[in-house]
Amino acid sequence: MAFRAFTQTHVYEKQAAPKEKDKSSIQCLECYDRNLYIGTKDATVQHLILPSSTNADVSSGQGRAREGRARKLGSSNQVAQLRTVPLFNHLLVLWDRSVTALNMFSLEPVPALKKIQHVSLFEVCDSSLAARTGCVEMVTSSSRRKLIRIHVVGVDRWEVVKEVPLLHDPVAMAVDGASLCVASSDRYLLCDVQTGSSEELFPHNHSRQSVFVASAGRGEFLLNGPESLGMFVMKTGICQRPPLQWPQEVLAAAVCFPYILTLQPQMLSVYSMVDQQRKQTVSLSGAKGLLSTSDGVLVFTERDIFSLRLVPFEEQIQTLVRHERVEEALLLLDGVQDRRPLDSYKDLQKAITCLAGFVHFHQQGFSEARDLFIKGELDPREIIRLYPDVQSCLSKDFQSQLDQVNKARDLQVLWKEDRNTFHHYLGFLGEFLRAVREMEQGLKCIKEVDCALLRLYVELGDTENLQQLVAFHNECELDHCVPVLEQQNRFFALGSLYQSHGNQIDAIKTWVKIADGVHTDPSCSDVYGHIVWTLSQLRDRDAVWKFAEWTLRRNQEIGVQIFSRRPPDDRIETQDVLVLLEKYPLALLLYLEFLIHDLNSEEERHHSRLALAYVTQILQEEEEADLKKTRGKLQQQLWESNFYDISTVYEKVKSTSLHIEKAILLSRTGKYSEALQVLVYQERDPQATEAFCCRAAQGRDSQFRQSLLLNLLQIYLSSEDLSSAAVDLLNNNPQVFAGEKVIQLLPDSWSVQLVSQYLIGSLRETLHQRRMARLQKALSQAELMRHKVIWMQASKTQLRLDKGQKCKVCQSDLAEPQFACSVHGELMHTSCTGFLSS
Repeated sequence: MAFRAFTQTHVYEKQAAPKEKDKSSIQCLECYDRNLYIGTKDATVQHLILPSSTNADVSSGQGRAREGRARKLGSSNQVAQLRTVPLFNHLLVLWDRSVTALNMFSLEPVPALKKIQHVSLFEVCDSSLAARTGCVEMVTSSSRRKLIRIHVVGVDRWEVVKEVPLLHDPVAMAVDGASLCVASSDRYLLCDVQTGSSEELFPHNHSRQSVFVASAGRGEFLLNGPESLGMFVMKTGICQRPPLQWPQEVLAAAVCFPYILTLQPQMLSVYSMVDQQRKQTVSLSGAKGLLSTSDGVLVFTERDIFSLRLVPFEEQIQTLVRHERVEEALLLLDGVQDRRPLDSYKDLQKAITCLAGFVHFHQQGFSEARDLFIKGELDPREIIRLYPDVQSCLSKDFQSQLDQVNKARDLQVLWKEDRNTFHHYLGFLGEFLRAVREMEQGLKCIKEVDCALLRLYVELGDTENLQQLVAFHNECELDHCVPVLEQQNRFFALGSLYQSHGNQIDAIKTWVKIADGVHTDPSCSDVYGHIVWTLSQLRDRDAVWKFAEWTLRRNQEIGVQIFSRRPPDDRIETQDVLVLLEKYPLALLLYLEFLIHDLNSEEERHHSRLALAYVTQILQEEEEADLKKTRGKLQQQLWESNFYDISTVYEKVKSTSLHIEKAILLSRTGKYSEALQVLVYQERDPQATEAFCCRAAQGRDSQFRQSLLLNLLQIYLSSEDLSSAAVDLLNNNPQVFAGEKVIQLLPDSWSVQLVSQYLIGSLRETLHQRRMARLQKALSQAELMRHKVIWMQASKTQLRLDKGQKCKVCQSDLAEPQFACSVHGELMHTSCTGFLSS
């Protein structure tokens, strides 16, 4: 069935003798409730009573109007207009250029209301005046003068309260509250009934028969504008809607929100105010006019009256949906909600929005479909059930509320015959489920959503999203998801799924099998590293101890991190760890480093054990690798730590080739001479020996360093084979050695040329030190002088120095700018202050 906004009913057919047909033809209508009034060409007013039920059987005659009273106003001239005033039970009739008041039911004239003569048009205003004063306003257009009059109408009187002059005679007019829109022969105007002001809108070029004005409600008017445009004008003079393009032969128009009905000689067209499109046409031969009613319009010809009743909006919307015109359905729903709220608006809007989403979905308009599904709060299971391989995630008690069986079959066909297109649909499913997973519509069925996402990611090979799903909190059903992951060799994700559900042991067992090659899963390149990280963060101590030895056997350097990278508030007992690491020397060494360097342990056993571990590693790997890094760590430990047992470590290295380490240990006990002997005669590395002296002198005064190097020089000079080392030592440290002491130690056989470099450097250093001392002294004197000036300024002491004044001590003239003053105020040379004190 095609979409219909209105249903047509033939409510009345005027019967007349053939000779009277032309004389008694219908000219105008007025309707209030079930009372319908006809004005005819032969000056007759006929009262009709409409049926009470809108569903009356037309064929049996129950749907037709019943004739009531009729009144003949005169022998000629047609009835031009009819208007009811229900407040007073008045029926106002414009006949023979006069307005007459009749009783609405008896059609008898109202005696107290005399005719208003010389009227070409009139309208009754629906204003607030009736509620306040018990009166209504009426606007009449004079047939003799270019003006309109405002009347106040009561139950037994009417009177003119205002006149508004016009430049042109009115041809048509309509009222809405206090606003009046007037059409003249060439233009449209707006008038305010209360103030009497008028405003010109725009001109037109229509014939008198094609000029009309209709009220659209809420202070808005519909005008037959230029270029066959239906123009909407607000009472403020502005247009808030786009104009409607309609045919040129429009005779009349009426507004029945949200539709506009236009009357043409052979048909009636229905346009939507929402999208400006024509929605329906009704064939009506010989139609003459329209009358708006509360639920539609009445259309009349010369002999017949037809009722076009508005189809209930719910029914209109359902019809559009059945024809898959869901966008129109949504527009209609949103359009009518503003003026005619529907009780089931929200539910209806959601249902239609979802249906619109399905239309886009099956046309592969996935972005639009997703937005509509979310807006319509679609149950995600309604989408999941369409996918053959994913619908198994749904619980058995789920009952679909949508009729999408045929569409589901379409996806099954794609699943079998067009996998490429089907993959696009799978991609949409993932995007939609991810979007609603944290929304209310997704949380209501989160288990099905998560299970569907897991199957979907496995199907698409989307490792990243799969891992993100299973690694964090999820509601996947293990009984359903575990077999899926096992069948597809997704063992790493399986372990993560176990872990997210609190099954830590099963998770790590699964990953261990991957690392051991029992399972194959290339999705994670470093399963072992992930196991170590997991164990390091795991608070389940039993699980940590269960897999600790496996991790250490595989890689001691990385495996020890399960103990060293734990959260600060979850450290494992140190002694328990050390006992376990006895069998793993490298791990033990790294763990001890962690205790000392990271945890700042000051326990002697830890420091001693670390030093011994370094020694053991060096001795075991002496011939296997470059030990420079390990020896550097050991030497740093021996120099910097104050907590290890020196004697224990020395016993360990005493019989080894670790001569530098032995020297360090000897120096830590204050045996510097023995340390130097070891370095000179056993290590035989002058550079290492000199570096030892520098390191040992760190934090000590220069005198200690000079003594240490002087001791080393004496050792060198005691052997002729070490002469070159002695010369190098002198040349490298000229600023350290005092010249007078060195000269006394040098052998007589040495020439000046041999130690010239040292001598030059030493003299330069001595000269430099003297000059620096003088400079320091001068700076100190200047600082002292500055403080004296500040003191004098603070004490406000004034001194008078006259020409020829003598020094108190030497009696010479005070000719220099500097002078001194004793506590008694006696002036003297600064150089004479010492003689004064003596």
